[in-house]
Amino acid sequence: MQLKQLLVVIDPTQPSQPSLERAAWIARHSGAALELLLCEFNTALDAGVLFDSAKVDKARQSLLAHRREWLEQLAAPLREEGLTVTCEARWGKPLHKMIISRVLELKPDLVLKTAHSHGLLRRLLLSNSCWQLIRYCPAPLWLVKPEGKWLGKRIAVALDPTHSADKPAALDHLLIEATQTLGQALGLEDHYLHSYAPLPRTLVFDAELVADYEYYVEHTGERHREAFEQLLGQHAIAKPRTHLLQGFAEETLPRFVEDNAVDLLVMGAIARGHLDTALIGHTAERVLEGVDCDLLVLKPQGVPAH
Repeated sequence: MQLKQLLVVIDPTQPSQPSLERAAWIARHSGAALELLLCEFNTALDAGVLFDSAKVDKARQSLLAHRREWLEQLAAPLREEGLTVTCEARWGKPLHKMIISRVLELKPDLVLKTAHSHGLLRRLLLSNSCWQLIRYCPAPLWLVKPEGKWLGKRIAVALDPTHSADKPAALDHLLIEATQTLGQALGLEDHYLHSYAPLPRTLVFDAELVADYEYYVEHTGERHREAFEQLLGQHAIAKPRTHLLQGFAEETLPRFVEDNAVDLLVMGAIARGHLDTALIGHTAERVLEGVDCDLLVLKPQGVPAH
């Protein structure tokens, strides 16, 4: 994973831009170039509603010019620091498709976007751009949580060596390599996590298994520990920074993040069918609601954009 070009999504509706603050921090440590991307759309300027197309287009271009001026103001102090910053303002919707379109053109190493938490209803309706980008953005997606406190000290990665979430085996290695690269480039202490959850006793209907439930739990833990250690053994990782957690990921990962002051949690995600994601969501999506740190989402290499 390289850190040469970052694409930063700017929100024109917000006075502060946490994604830009994080991108600037990364650029200062890595020397990466930044592009500030602002996507604008206003139904009042949708062609053919009240005015003729020429007037609508002129008003739209005027608004985009105003937005570009604002982007240049955001970029100016960063350029004075010696950072390389370019600006891009575009008209269109939906936001996630506009972002993906620019990703395919620019081919950035990272896309950074501020992630504001939303309720379950919004996720079920697939109406939030973050959920869509988690599924379909072809570049690594760094979601900045404004509620968290950025210390810039620790990075943790959630791994799935048993592939219970149907993730390709190569994805775990990609996650590890990305974590090691970011840890070295950004001066972050790296940690490696695997969370597993045995079936609760109340959900085990096999009489023989219930009779020795404790053995089942112990055997399940050993199986996951062996798979975890086998995966980590293929990389240069210090054992004190490896953590096997018992419980559901959406519960154990946020707790680990909070207890250990993790700044960035790295996760893998794959896109499934619309109905599947609408009903149960990805682990990455559920964790996003629960953690107060930044989240970096990577997909298997070669996954096409939606």
